[in-house]
Amino acid sequence: MNLQKQKIRNQILHEMEQIDETLFTEKCKKVRNRLFDSDLWKNTKTLGITLSIGREIETMAIITRAWAEKKRVAVPKCDPSDRSLHFYKLDSFRQLESGYFGLMEPITEKTRAVDKHAIDLLIVPGVGFDLNGYRIGYGGGYYDRFLQRFSGLTVSLLLQMQLIDAVPVEEHDQNVDWLITEDNSYQVKKAMNEKEK
Repeated sequence: MNLQKQKIRNQILHEMEQIDETLFTEKCKKVRNRLFDSDLWKNTKTLGITLSIGREIETMAIITRAWAEKKRVAVPKCDPSDRSLHFYKLDSFRQLESGYFGLMEPITEKTRAVDKHAIDLLIVPGVGFDLNGYRIGYGGGYYDRFLQRFSGLTVSLLLQMQLIDAVPVEEHDQNVDWLITEDNSYQVKKAMNEKEK
């Protein structure tokens, strides 16, 4: 694991823990509302989203809103054997169980698999972010692997304080298309890949 990333991760997580609970809840609501007001959200039929834990932007309210708007919700299950993510359609919070790393994950016997190409918008979690759309996650590399073969739109939800000047980028790192904070929405300028040159 990149030691520089680990240091930044620990620092941001520590700073996030210091935020007053009421203020944190308020900021999360602003981030969600900014998402709900966006065309990204309005144009989404199938949403890929992780159940938040700790001091992440709270996502249960996003899932509930998606259901109310008749959007299909797909949540991931981690496979630690090859560090892959597989998404399943969620119709009720009762279809969840505590899984890998304490995350709430779909009970596969009670849910149906969703093909990754059916996901219009994927909300990608993380700890630290830069304006190039690169992120510092929790060190497992699950999302970077998934994003290598994902063609839908990606967005990360974060607090302004989670933005840093530059994430130390490694070869396997994948950036997201959009960042949404309590103050702003940032569209990331994608570098041309080899196929486009």
